[in-house]
Amino acid sequence: MITISVMLATVMQVVDTTIVNVALPHMQGSMSATQDQISWVLTSYIVAAAIFTPLTGVFADRMGRKRLFAAAAVGFTLASMLCGAATSLTQLVVFRALQGALGASLVPLSQAVLLDTYPREKHGSAMALWGMGVMVGPILGPTLGGYLTEYYSWRWAFYINLPVGILALLGIAAFVPEAKSERTRGFDFFGFALLSIAIGALQLMLDRGNSVGWFDSTEIVLEAATAALAFYLFLSHMFTAEKPFIEPGLFADRNFAAGILLMFTVGVLLLATLALLPPFLQSLLGFPVITAGYVLAPRGIGTMAAMMVVGRLVGKVDTRLLVLTGLGLMAWSLYEMTLWNLDVGVADIVWTGVVQGIGLGFIFVPLSTIAFATLAPRYRNEGTAMFSLIRNIGSSVGISLVMTMLGHQTQSSHAALSEAITPFRDAFRAPGLPELWSWSSDVGRIALDAEVTRQAITIAYLNDFRFMMYLGLLAIPLLFLLRAPRAAAGPAAR
Repeated sequence: MITISVMLATVMQVVDTTIVNVALPHMQGSMSATQDQISWVLTSYIVAAAIFTPLTGVFADRMGRKRLFAAAAVGFTLASMLCGAATSLTQLVVFRALQGALGASLVPLSQAVLLDTYPREKHGSAMALWGMGVMVGPILGPTLGGYLTEYYSWRWAFYINLPVGILALLGIAAFVPEAKSERTRGFDFFGFALLSIAIGALQLMLDRGNSVGWFDSTEIVLEAATAALAFYLFLSHMFTAEKPFIEPGLFADRNFAAGILLMFTVGVLLLATLALLPPFLQSLLGFPVITAGYVLAPRGIGTMAAMMVVGRLVGKVDTRLLVLTGLGLMAWSLYEMTLWNLDVGVADIVWTGVVQGIGLGFIFVPLSTIAFATLAPRYRNEGTAMFSLIRNIGSSVGISLVMTMLGHQTQSSHAALSEAITPFRDAFRAPGLPELWSWSSDVGRIALDAEVTRQAITIAYLNDFRFMMYLGLLAIPLLFLLRAPRAAAGPAAR
């Protein structure tokens, strides 16, 4: 019952990171907003969640983990209701920021509760259950959001949290035990302020960069400089303060330090892929929103299946070998995606999605287990918060990176293809070409340019898939930094 209660809270929070994406055009029309304005519905949530995630350890120590968990579940659910009832864009953005701030602690707290509830030899099974919510939630979010928006209203993407939030709260109140808290620990407001400024400026830079031209914009230059300076000051303060906001001892554990580096890569691969596939399926292949959601859903099924299997293998098979298998499957599926074209079939899309989902399952569970295997229990609240924060920052960096590359690759591919498109080539006098592709009329030239653009965008998508494949392969050497935890010597040690 503890596991069910914790999973309800986890799923509720992580689904909201992607469920709103497909509903944005409907929100934009309802609120009479521009594309740039409506993007703040996503930005406000991401920035607020990122800033407040590191506070989880401090609040858990001061309030008690159970009280904080229950308060976060209530706050997130109420904020969701306010988002659904919003009547203006300003209200929606403010309520989304509130939702992100109040729900920021749900995922790290759920991981900490499961790690404390299960004995160490069952941590693999516990992380498999937890990982199902964290990994499958964002994958199924667009499918659920598309269905609710198509058949009901975009407001139901928020209202759906009410029954889940009530059940999670009842479960937390009834079954989750209170953990010992370190109420004597002080609060380092200066360190928190520096980290908040750094994370907030970084998230704004990543989210806004592609739309305003990156470092051609004064705004992005200022945000980058602010983030760099604040991070430098935060690190200096962390290593010199008597009681810093984040204890340096957290990163002295080799497994945890290597684990968060690998988790950063997982964040890039997971949400960057999910950011690319819906527009590829809808804009280039012409899939309706509902169909695109259904095609992406098997990816989550693959992840769930892998996690059920790998949860039983952790502790029996070398954890590093499991992670290596997952990275290999991810790289192979991304390689298959580089071979797609505009005639790719649904079966190929579903198959590569299932393989990629299985790969994510083989990475996430063993990595979550081994990263905390040697970490002192007193660091768990802080460690799980940092784990979630690094994954979210990796997701933001990945999405910004692939979207920027998509734009640049489209321009360069269009220029390269256009050089080869002339009325004097024999290929343009061959029979069977569309009659609309005529050099003798403006309509014909526009149609030809539209097809060149379509092919250039396709090439850009394939290059993005190739980049992520290389990124997955480059993460493999980090496995050598991980070490298997030593087995307990006997009952006393256990």
